[in-house]
Amino acid sequence: MASSAAHPTFSSRSNAFGKLPERPMTTFGTSTNQQRGDFQRAERERERIERESREREEQNQLSEEQKEEIKEAFHLFDLDKDLKIDYHELKVAMKALGFDLPKAEILSILQTHGALSEPPNPNVPHHPRLLLSFRDFQSVMTQRILARDPREEILRAFELFDEGGKGKINLNDLRRVARELGEGLEEEELAAMIEEFDMDSDGAINREEFLEICMQ
Repeated sequence: MASSAAHPTFSSRSNAFGKLPERPMTTFGTSTNQQRGDFQRAERERERIERESREREEQNQLSEEQKEEIKEAFHLFDLDKDLKIDYHELKVAMKALGFDLPKAEILSILQTHGALSEPPNPNVPHHPRLLLSFRDFQSVMTQRILARDPREEILRAFELFDEGGKGKINLNDLRRVARELGEGLEEEELAAMIEEFDMDSDGAINREEFLEICMQ
């Protein structure tokens, strides 16, 4: 039998060529962390693109008048003109657009979509507030308007005609609105509008009659 000395062990071979280099253990870990970071950045970018695409699609469903109303409400109540609104500014801006929300719901919007204010001067004590940018306000209001029952929109318009909350639109209401809008309608034309849609012949248009007119 051949002697085992004729077949040098792995250890003896490694000694013959010198000590085998040790593979650094940090290379794999660093590569994995970098790949994970690249994946997270790519995922955030994908989510951003999807969100912007969804927002554009939603805004395309609004009329130009609705888009302008959102823009006007924001800029009207952005009192310090920093293109961000706080809790109080958001509350009155949403109310102007027909959404009179409780405090908890306003705070929820700010916590979900808002960002903390930054100190104007790092040397001055600063109490951070949640602020909503115009873009986020536009997105929130677009979703709310699209989700709103069209009957609510119609009844909100009814309230603009119905001065004093009578529950009816009479000839005086039509005359006032026509004057405010600069419409030069004759008295006979206004009376004819009432007569055409006054189903119960009481000389005025009630909520149900107004809804029926607008839902046709």
